[in-house]
Amino acid sequence: MTWQTAPFTLLQCIPFSVMSYLVQRPDTHLIRLLVLPTLITAALHSSYGYVWIEPKYNVYNWGVASYSFVLMGKGIDLALAKTGRRKQREAVSGTMSIPAIAAKGNSDSPQVASASDRQLTSLIPLWLQDALELMFSLRGLGWDFGEGVYTPPTTRPQERKPFLRATLSSFLVAFLLLDIIDSALKLVPGVGDPSGGSIFFPDLPFPTRYLVSTTIHVLTGAALVAGFRMVYELMTLVAVAVLGHSPSAWPPVMDNPWASQSLHEFWAKRWHQLFRQTFLVFGGIPGRKIGGDVGLVLGTFLASGLFHECTILAMGCKWDSRVPLFFLLQGGSVIGERIWKKVTGRRVDGLLGRLWVYFDIMILGQPLGLCFILFCARWLADIELFLFLQSTRGIGGVSVEEWLSPHGSAQPVLSSSLQLKDSLHRSHQHTPCLCSRDTTTVNL
Repeated sequence: MTWQTAPFTLLQCIPFSVMSYLVQRPDTHLIRLLVLPTLITAALHSSYGYVWIEPKYNVYNWGVASYSFVLMGKGIDLALAKTGRRKQREAVSGTMSIPAIAAKGNSDSPQVASASDRQLTSLIPLWLQDALELMFSLRGLGWDFGEGVYTPPTTRPQERKPFLRATLSSFLVAFLLLDIIDSALKLVPGVGDPSGGSIFFPDLPFPTRYLVSTTIHVLTGAALVAGFRMVYELMTLVAVAVLGHSPSAWPPVMDNPWASQSLHEFWAKRWHQLFRQTFLVFGGIPGRKIGGDVGLVLGTFLASGLFHECTILAMGCKWDSRVPLFFLLQGGSVIGERIWKKVTGRRVDGLLGRLWVYFDIMILGQPLGLCFILFCARWLADIELFLFLQSTRGIGGVSVEEWLSPHGSAQPVLSSSLQLKDSLHRSHQHTPCLCSRDTTTVNL
């Protein structure tokens, strides 16, 4: 990835923006279908065709891939919508001048009245504002594809200044919590270690071993929740304070996942719904065509697992079937809850329901936590390897600076870091293992 090649990773935005405009215009279905292959091709090339070679930026490869797969999902949805996409309570697409969020819910509420204000009308035409709003709408708030999506109830004042103060406070709490959890996990020997640490310690007695692994797994989940909250609050601050968005356009992203009393409640309400439409397009809707409601559930969760694993592939990691298998098993567990209700006449809820959720996520989900820890370890190992090469001034006689020059930094490969390790092995066959815990060659 260089300044010269970076624009090519954004090419998919051109067909995507065109489709976001066309989908709100009549008689454009055929044009959108014709544009779709260009969007998919550009998105896949952006995900795997250009890579950040320097290991400390490897996580950006995951970010670009995630962004591209979401664009593909939204693009497929926009192309296949025969009658287009419209705002809620809009009779004909493209005829309502207010933002989509203002079309959601009670039209007489003060929150909706505040959301109706267009701050940039004098600078940006309405058709472009609508297209941009649709492009960046993940949960579909105020759009027809967002009908039925659960939105967590807001607990903050909706006046702009008090809302910003409450959001800033929430952001700082999430930031500090994430930092504390991250620091605590680093204190555990081997976890996140470049040598490929694990959450399981075979030398410990059986009860202690799984008590430790469960604690690490729960802390990893808490870090994910805090991370989502931190990033979302930061985006909320920018959108409301700088871009003039209404506070009602930014409801909470999660609804206290720890309070879930069933897996259905956990995945459909309390966990974030940002990728809901993406997973429905990739797996849920085709699954319903094949297997009805059962196919809908299994297809959605399978798409979620494949999404997570395919985006990690962009970092040069090998395929790990445990990730899609975990999400597929979650779909089976949700179906099991429905069977339980039909057989017994009672819903999964209450204290027993919460224990069931904790068992399914915190105990049965530990292989997923292990994959996450190994994924982080792989990233750290690549950084350590890169720093070692800098200290030895080269790979087989070629300096790191030359190897990372613009002529070699935008290689369309999927496993660049593996090739880097192979080059090191061939050039330094007698060098002690870089990933050994007792090596003093590199200090991170």
